[in-house]
Amino acid sequence: MRKVLPCYSFSPNPETLAKMMDFYEPFKEANPSSSIALFAKGEGVVVSIYKPNGKGAVTALFQGIGAIPEAAMWDPRAANQSQQPRLLKKPRLGGPKTCENRYPQIGSDEVGTGDLFGPVCVCAAYVTKDQLTLIDELGVTDSKQMEDDYIRSIGPQLIHEFDYSQLSLPNEKYNDIHDELNMNAIKAKMHNRCDLNLIAKHPGAFLYQDQFAAPSLYYSYLKNESEVAREICFHTQGESLFPSVALGSVIARYSFLRKMKEMSDQYGMVFPFGAGEPADVFLKGFIEKYGKKELFKVAKLNFANFKKVI
Repeated sequence: MRKVLPCYSFSPNPETLAKMMDFYEPFKEANPSSSIALFAKGEGVVVSIYKPNGKGAVTALFQGIGAIPEAAMWDPRAANQSQQPRLLKKPRLGGPKTCENRYPQIGSDEVGTGDLFGPVCVCAAYVTKDQLTLIDELGVTDSKQMEDDYIRSIGPQLIHEFDYSQLSLPNEKYNDIHDELNMNAIKAKMHNRCDLNLIAKHPGAFLYQDQFAAPSLYYSYLKNESEVAREICFHTQGESLFPSVALGSVIARYSFLRKMKEMSDQYGMVFPFGAGEPADVFLKGFIEKYGKKELFKVAKLNFANFKKVI
């Protein structure tokens, strides 16, 4: 009797979806269906990311003997699902070997890549073993698992207590360079610069990064850079594994929230997060009030939202 292989599906939020699309790009194969936005294959797992349905929801489907551990990299709830039947033990698609936490460490992460409005913010943070108690006391973890109001409240303490390097790419600059550099390349260059800034102050620190592309692809984006930070431990969902990446994630989010507040104050309109229906509605109102040309300063013009609205 033929065994049914494990499968798992969930609806990723816009930020997780953006990371998944970037991460699986090197493994992409021809779509077997017009309803699939990205189809990827690896050892023991097939990943199908479907186009939004009528309500705008996206579904990510994992199938194969490695479906559950692969899905758990993106949705922790998958880890609670039975992995039976499992025929063979094979590595996850694109998954790196597990890296141990070693100190002192520098970890980097980014936010804003899935948001129509606002900048791309990247932060690398430096953490020593003695600082783990403070990180635990403040409840620092993956910023996506934390309330924005709480991040705003602890942000000033974090940037005072910890050493970090943070870069924000304004929308004007993003729109200038995106035709030449895709989102992955932009992020790679920003991560590299943040890492180098901290390495100069803390040579010998171990490097960690929330993985958004295969290591070989990541370094290919930096082939023309005069200096490149290497020996990085890449891992998806790194915010949940490495304290420095979690800290980088929270400081990056804090910076993003401040930039969004500045934009809202400047234009007298509260900019929405994400790239869903609220962003479409806001987009129409913004154009009515300020015109299309002003979008260059506040939005990522390569997003699909503009095809629906403009």
